[in-house]
Amino acid sequence: MTKYIFKRILQAIGVLLLVSVITFLLMDLAPGSPFASEKSQSPEVLEALNKKYGLDQPKSVQLKNFIVNALKGDFGVSLKMQKNRPVMDIIKEMFPTSAKLGLLALLWATLVGVPLGCLAAYNRGKPIDSILRVITTIGISAPGFVVATLLLLFFGVKLKLLPTMGLVGAKSYIMPVFALGFYSMCYIARLSRSSMLDAIGQDYIRTARSKGVSESKILFKHALKNAFIPVLTYLGPLTAGIITGSMVVESVFSVQGMGRYFVNSVLNRDYPIIMATTLLFATLVVIMNMVVDILYRFIDPRIDLTKGA
Repeated sequence: MTKYIFKRILQAIGVLLLVSVITFLLMDLAPGSPFASEKSQSPEVLEALNKKYGLDQPKSVQLKNFIVNALKGDFGVSLKMQKNRPVMDIIKEMFPTSAKLGLLALLWATLVGVPLGCLAAYNRGKPIDSILRVITTIGISAPGFVVATLLLLFFGVKLKLLPTMGLVGAKSYIMPVFALGFYSMCYIARLSRSSMLDAIGQDYIRTARSKGVSESKILFKHALKNAFIPVLTYLGPLTAGIITGSMVVESVFSVQGMGRYFVNSVLNRDYPIIMATTLLFATLVVIMNMVVDILYRFIDPRIDLTKGA
């Protein structure tokens, strides 16, 4: 296991370096400049601004400087969104909000999605299975902004049961968390259903039934353990994506989080923030995938991690 983790760490370093290079090149190809929309800026002033922030240097030098400084934990300062404020301070301020929303959404999506999927599989072909499949299909098909907007209009504006803006108090989390986790819950439910159907059709399940093992024990002790592996695979990248924020949910409910801020930084060509948030997401994806691979061994000891290393 130690050898496997060491190999994955080396691979992660290579992935993050590749992500840095690709992100930098894409930013360079995109038209515009952080200072292009500044009013009444003379060419001399723009040249001075580029020189101040090192944007006048060759691209290779800029990339090298970014990587060297990033290894020291320095991602530079915001060029436009919060001018001259260190990027790490911005991330430290906004990431906890998005992470808290994301973890709560992930928690309810998993705790509801997996049992619903198991329930649908156990009652395959029955009315409850059809109802759950319709609900999950709608949930997967409905755009996130539609779900968030409907919640806002119905529970916030019409019924006035929940706060509509910001995160003040426990009640203000209900709609953003539900909207953020609804798609994931529906997807997890469908994935759990298909995985459970595959598991309960295996020979070892038929053997357990022939021995008189109760259906509840077969479902939750034997079948669910193997059926959960595909769900766990999905939860890895989902965790990284959901805790780094959602532009749609944060915009609809006026939440100051990373997702909304990242999109605005792209629109404003705020290069240091784009690079830092992209690397943060890539790092979380790499970490969560490695955690998922390790958890495979605890769920099914027969899995040999060294073969995929």
